[in-house]
Amino acid sequence: MNKSYLQPVILCGGTGSRLWPLSRESFPKQFLNLISGNNKSLLQNTHLRLKNLKNIADPILICNEQHRFIIAEQMREINVKPKSIILESIGRNTAPAVATAALKSTLNGDDPILLVLSADHIINHKERFIKVIEKGYDFSTDGRLITFGVLPTSPETGFGYIEAKNQLVKNKLEAEPIIRFIEKPNYELASKLILDKRFSWNSGVFMFKASKILEEFNNFEPKLLNLCKSALETSKKDLDFLRLNNDYFKECKNISVDKAIMEKTNLGSVLPLDVGWSDIGNWNSIWENEKKDKDGNFIKGNVITENVKDCYLRAENRLLVALGIEDLIIVESNDSILITKHHLAQNVKLVVNELNRKGFIEGKSHKKNYRPWGNYISIAEDLRWQVKKIKVKPGKSLSLQMHHHRAEHWIVVTGTAFVEIDDKKKLLSENESVYIPLGSKHRLSNPGKLDLTLIEVQSGSYLGEDDIYRFKDEYGR
Repeated sequence: MNKSYLQPVILCGGTGSRLWPLSRESFPKQFLNLISGNNKSLLQNTHLRLKNLKNIADPILICNEQHRFIIAEQMREINVKPKSIILESIGRNTAPAVATAALKSTLNGDDPILLVLSADHIINHKERFIKVIEKGYDFSTDGRLITFGVLPTSPETGFGYIEAKNQLVKNKLEAEPIIRFIEKPNYELASKLILDKRFSWNSGVFMFKASKILEEFNNFEPKLLNLCKSALETSKKDLDFLRLNNDYFKECKNISVDKAIMEKTNLGSVLPLDVGWSDIGNWNSIWENEKKDKDGNFIKGNVITENVKDCYLRAENRLLVALGIEDLIIVESNDSILITKHHLAQNVKLVVNELNRKGFIEGKSHKKNYRPWGNYISIAEDLRWQVKKIKVKPGKSLSLQMHHHRAEHWIVVTGTAFVEIDDKKKLLSENESVYIPLGSKHRLSNPGKLDLTLIEVQSGSYLGEDDIYRFKDEYGR
């Protein structure tokens, strides 16, 4: 692979709070399968749509350390071994992430073309997207810093806008010099901007030579660049992850690459992107991207309707019945229900902020919690007891652990469990159970080739997840 190979950099941060209740801080939208007819997550599709590009390297992914095992598992599911999964202990926007990725990509003397992508976009026309990226590659090798401008179809107030020097023509892939960036405008200004073909929506997709973007960081944000360099040089390898030094990284300015570099450089150019792009910013944008019935409805799950028009109805667990309604979004999850008008979908983020302010756990976490070995769902609980359904993937094990405040009872529902309790070891099959006394050293493993499902009943004076003392853990927790 030559020095100017194409290096994808996928930014996997963000909480996607406008897509609550399915997207939450513990499992945000980029890891969800949100579009019907596609069984892959937004993150997985972000990588898979690049597969026909030539001279392309395995991706560098940058994420919050909380999501590291989710990302590793989703990449494994599509048979991708990332070049690096870089962990941020704290979110610092896109500029530090891009600077770190550029530094990482040049460590071996390489100078690739970086293709920076968000993990939560939809591209409907993949072949056209490939052609635009290939054209962007050509301009990037000439030293231009390329951003991709989506040709606007409506006066959107949720996007930033880019003004090009000349008109953008969708069938003429010319990179036009950037005059300025405009922050999310009000409706009146957006209505004026879309009449001028020099303006486009800012997609947040970038391409540039690694050495060239590092030069511009050195010109405009030298302190930020030096902090990223120090954070990378003193980073620690943690299993399949690279953990940035938090002491340096937390001092980085919280700033986007648009503001840090693209608004200041004279090397910026914009290429028209007419590929059915959507950033899936809220439930209304998902409804717009879905195939709807003759009444304008999109329906998923166990839903019964009568006299319903222009609605997005999604039931994840329970029966949802809708009668005589229109222009509504209704999303049911296992612990919450969202009901909103289409035009208010952007405001879901404000509701999530309020839930978090008031201490509602539903604002941040699902009842289903993901772990590197599988997942668990809280079924029922009280002050001194809790019932969970635990699923362990084949060949995986929980940590060797003990609890100071609770005892546990495991009942196998499907699969085979290998159980270690102090010095005793035993195999459990379906409908068999075992008791783990308070203070016992224990571990649960799945030695089989199918998922292991069991019911766990906890009882004790304290049932929090922090009452775990780990003696041994293959996941480095």
